[in-house]
Amino acid sequence: MKKPVSRGKKSTAVLMDAKSRISGLRVLMKQRNIHAYIIPSTDPHQSEYVPDFWRRREWISGFTGSAGDVIVTSTKAALWTDSRYFLQAQQQLAGSGISLMKLGEPSTPTFSDWLNNVLGKGSKIGVDLQVLSCKQFQSVQSSLRERGLELVSVEDNLVDKLWKDHPAAPKGAITIHEVKYAGESCQNKLKRLRKAMSEAGAKAHVISTLDSIAWLFNIRGSDVQYNPVVIAYAIVTDRTAVVYTDLEKVSPKLRKSFGKLVEFRDYERFSKELRELRKPDISVWVDSSTASQQMVDILANGCKLLMKESPIVMFKAVKNQVQLMGGQEAHVRDGAAMVKFLYWLDENISRANISEISAAEKLEEFRAQNDLFRGLSFETIAGYGAHGAIIHYASTPKTNVRLREQGIFLLDSGAQYKDGTTDITRTISLGKPTAEQKEHFTRVLRGHIALSMASFPAGTSGKQLDILARKPLWEVGLNYGHGTGHGVGSYLCVHEGPHRISPAAATDVALVPGMITSNEPGFYKVGAYGIRTENLVYVVEDKKKSKGGTTFHKFEILTLCPIDIKLVDKKLMSSEEIDYLNKYHVRVRKTLTPFLSSAEAGWLTRATRPI
Repeated sequence: MKKPVSRGKKSTAVLMDAKSRISGLRVLMKQRNIHAYIIPSTDPHQSEYVPDFWRRREWISGFTGSAGDVIVTSTKAALWTDSRYFLQAQQQLAGSGISLMKLGEPSTPTFSDWLNNVLGKGSKIGVDLQVLSCKQFQSVQSSLRERGLELVSVEDNLVDKLWKDHPAAPKGAITIHEVKYAGESCQNKLKRLRKAMSEAGAKAHVISTLDSIAWLFNIRGSDVQYNPVVIAYAIVTDRTAVVYTDLEKVSPKLRKSFGKLVEFRDYERFSKELRELRKPDISVWVDSSTASQQMVDILANGCKLLMKESPIVMFKAVKNQVQLMGGQEAHVRDGAAMVKFLYWLDENISRANISEISAAEKLEEFRAQNDLFRGLSFETIAGYGAHGAIIHYASTPKTNVRLREQGIFLLDSGAQYKDGTTDITRTISLGKPTAEQKEHFTRVLRGHIALSMASFPAGTSGKQLDILARKPLWEVGLNYGHGTGHGVGSYLCVHEGPHRISPAAATDVALVPGMITSNEPGFYKVGAYGIRTENLVYVVEDKKKSKGGTTFHKFEILTLCPIDIKLVDKKLMSSEEIDYLNKYHVRVRKTLTPFLSSAEAGWLTRATRPI
């Protein structure tokens, strides 16, 4: 079993090098007559999780979170990231000379305002147009222009010029994702896509997001850690479908399986063949939120551009029955692995030296015992005590601590199986919890239950439901800084759009049957502990409520694993909430017991006893 690679790993050398790397960047900026340089966290495919050899922002700054953008001027440097990473960024940027800008806080300036304060009018801000989407580019360009600043293209990425020990591109083989797991053939998916193209008047559709390509062509790979995708572009016309990738990954067997349906060409040919689409009589569909500005520049003034969200985004988000059934089966096996781990932890916490890292490795070991296991879906967040309050904490040899028979252990983990993707968080009491811990845990649990039990009319978005999960915390003046739920792929990315459950402005996509989302409210006491309870759920029609021409929807639960009843303050819960928890635990016990040893089953019976 391959040991998981820690994205949180950061040596003191990285901290020491940040200043020298930024100094080197400033030399290149001066040579190009650039007054500031933007280094986003994304890659040419606008990926959330970026392959090692494209982690430029991480290399230049030392900050390892999955979201964050750096701007460097001749005298200053700053990184913008969201609340999930405030504590982590503060620690990792220490001594780097890079200021932390906390997104979402009233006092935090925007990119443009900060640059306006630092630079004079007429200053040039450079960026690699491959790593900015068209939508991002237009927004930044417009904002800078208002302040008399100019956004300019830098063809050769300046970070790459400095990065001497640059990792090689991944070479993992491309595999077929069988229809028995996908639930739909590539041929039928292409037919659906071409129908949408025809209705929109598009002759070609250019696809750059890796999960969309993996979904459309029923292929999987290992190019991005935790995400089973292949680095590729694709162009689909009304007659042809071409995937541009490293041809060393394409076996003769793979080519034969597609026949004439799909052609594989070298990744480097993409830009050239994109230019061949520039014909006045051709309408080309690109997704402005994911297509890079470089792609749009290539196509501009040569063809008709249809700029709107790719239909693949919604196709992928709405799971078919095969995927939902596979997800249910994957979650049963994942739940059994979780129970095996929780039993092991309970049995060994008093007599073994268990740390955050060894606990995470043990959980992966239990998951890997399943034949359909294909790796983790993200780096396990194993935060003991104060580390649990760091929302996306990643334990490293430097920060790793031993678990004791006291305090709270927050464990957020997930796995990739051929039939589904899992993501689960459990908060575990390792000793006798305090009254405060029990109150905070119970209020988070009440919010989790309220969202789980929600019934809502068709057309409702996650933004409208988010308050249900926060209300029990709001009652006592508490809150959490992250969203409540994100879409999840089917043996694909653990974070998948377009739907979310969040108060954020851009989350108004309606929840429809077949969508999978997480339900994960939390609470974090900085320097003390973190609490989060997360299950995955999927949307179905609520047939009892649907009547008189009005359709209602509700959630069905996928995740099966006990919730720590030692942390529950029953006095804070309604009879309806208690009944919900007890019934959930009956289902967990009945479903998972057949997969457990007698000792494990006995532990599960005790863990799921009625409260």
